[in-house]
Amino acid sequence: MRAGSSFYLAAGIWILFLVLIALESYFAFLVDWHGVPNDFRPTDATRVGLLAVFAMGSVGALVVWQQPRNRIGWLLTGVGLSAIGLELPKFYAGFGVYIHPGLPATSWSDLLSQIFWVFLFVGLLVLLPLLFPDGRLLSPRWRFVLALAALAIILVLLYSLDPSATTPLHNPIGVAAVHSFTNQVLPGLFSVVFLTGSVLALTSLAVRFRRGGEQQRQQIKWLLVAVLGLLLTSTVELAFSHSGSASPVTPLMVILLPVAIGIAILRYRLYDIDLIINKALVYGGLAAVITVVYILVVVNIGALVGGSQRLWLSLVTTAIIAIGFQPLRARAQRLANRLVYGKRATPYETLSQLSAHLAETSSQDATLDQMSRVLAEGTGAERAEIWVRAGSRLLLASSSSPVVDVASDLPMRNGTLPELARDTVVPVSHQGELLGALAVVKKRGETMNSVEQKLVTDLAGQAGLVLKNVGLNRELLARLDDLRASRQRLVAAQDEERRRIERDLHDGAQQNLVALKMRVGLAEAATAPDSRARPILAQLKHDADEAIDRLRELARGVYPPLLASDGLEVALRAHLRRLTLPAEIEATSLPRQAREVEGAIYFCCLEALQNVAKYAQPSQVIVRLRTEASSLVFEIADDGKGFDPVAVPSSSGLQNMRDRLEALGGSFAIRSAPGKGTTVEGRVPLGP
Repeated sequence: MRAGSSFYLAAGIWILFLVLIALESYFAFLVDWHGVPNDFRPTDATRVGLLAVFAMGSVGALVVWQQPRNRIGWLLTGVGLSAIGLELPKFYAGFGVYIHPGLPATSWSDLLSQIFWVFLFVGLLVLLPLLFPDGRLLSPRWRFVLALAALAIILVLLYSLDPSATTPLHNPIGVAAVHSFTNQVLPGLFSVVFLTGSVLALTSLAVRFRRGGEQQRQQIKWLLVAVLGLLLTSTVELAFSHSGSASPVTPLMVILLPVAIGIAILRYRLYDIDLIINKALVYGGLAAVITVVYILVVVNIGALVGGSQRLWLSLVTTAIIAIGFQPLRARAQRLANRLVYGKRATPYETLSQLSAHLAETSSQDATLDQMSRVLAEGTGAERAEIWVRAGSRLLLASSSSPVVDVASDLPMRNGTLPELARDTVVPVSHQGELLGALAVVKKRGETMNSVEQKLVTDLAGQAGLVLKNVGLNRELLARLDDLRASRQRLVAAQDEERRRIERDLHDGAQQNLVALKMRVGLAEAATAPDSRARPILAQLKHDADEAIDRLRELARGVYPPLLASDGLEVALRAHLRRLTLPAEIEATSLPRQAREVEGAIYFCCLEALQNVAKYAQPSQVIVRLRTEASSLVFEIADDGKGFDPVAVPSSSGLQNMRDRLEALGGSFAIRSAPGKGTTVEGRVPLGP
């Protein structure tokens, strides 16, 4: 539905309510009901109930205007019309029968008043909890409750066929044959159907509260508060009422129900509702206190001292109230703020909380988050933000509440703050250097007072050193990232150079030696068997074979081809077969990793095995490879003579191992003791 059409429709509904309420008010206040039976007379509860009907219709029209697709708005208008249909036709029937006889359709009007009550109760006790707050069923299976509500209405319509349903007036649709059925069967059946539907509807509301998000739970809480207030009022009225007539207190409290529903549904669209409640609490409380004081002092004490002194007593009381008005208003405002907006810390409490947190925490991000929360609590703001300068840009570092559709990265011109669409923006500086800003967004309709403005300024003074440390910390982290990246580039370049040298040895010097061996073989074949050159050529072939083998070993030591083709485990097994150490390998199924990761672990293992061969004198060496906690772990453990890692200085080989692993974000550790062997362990984060 378009916005314009929803407005006109809501306006039409509201005008209809005004007309019907005006008509009912005429019967309730302007008609002389003397001589009319009590069943057709208006009561004090009926007259006060007009306010509740007006509130119901107004809130329903407002919801229809703001959210025409939400069935709750239509339900409220239906409930309001049902409440009018419960009383207005009855008044008309009594007026047309006992005051001005001869008016048309009085019997039909009385019959309508006997039917409309079911629409009122079904709407309030079944449909409202079933559909609240978005106007939709929790799931399709809850349609069964709608069927029960329809059945309850049908049973009441059947009961209206009883000739005695409109006693003492004639029932225009009465059927004498159904009298016994409607009196003996329908009341019990209706009670079961209606109570079952009401209990299931309340169950649906409880399930919706348990499964819903924070916003939906808050909406249901508004409804729950209104219902509890209404139930409490009704209970007190039943406990202390002795007259038997309806009291106007309960209809007056019914006004809470549409007001709470309107707040719950429209609080995110009708932004000024919190401000309205706040001001109503402040000035309503002031009016109540002043009235009570005036009655107690002027009326009661005045009655004791006599009428001659009452004027002076009134003047003194007025002066006392005038003197105490401002402190009383300030206290009422603080109480209203706490009731409407929640706990709001005083400026001293805010600064104390921030100082205590700065002394306790070492995390810069936690400090900024705490600062934004403290700033929001101290000013009662909807959102508080901490902006930090990074070079020539201003970055949103922390916010007390989620930020939607707001830029978090703004350019700065000439070292000045950019334009921020906030209620209050205070720059943060340290030793003349602009470091960022504190920004506050107040609730609509509220402004920053002098105390809150001073609080933001004082916080900005404390925040200077914090933002300076944040800037230095981020700069240091950026440099550490650059350093880590440069170390990784160096390791990658070193491994790439190893692969290049291995390729050059394989494709260059090794191929030349193979070609030389083949030529020597050809020369040997062409030489006479008894020639003295033949043994020399055979020796040259043997020397060429040895040179090729040594060159291949050298190439494998520079960068083994198996490491690139078959992975870490295969390359290490091939290397262990060429060692004279009593070594074995234990490995689980290892995923292939990036070349620099596998290269780093391979050469760290080679370095460790070389140290074992030189110094350990072991009887057994075990190389373990495994994945553990998102890391690739290797261990070289021997049962050799060991050493004291603290007393023995670290060699360049161990330092190279540590540098290789730390460049990849890994770690390196040595565990050893004299006579207890040595274990070298390294970890590298697993990659995809």
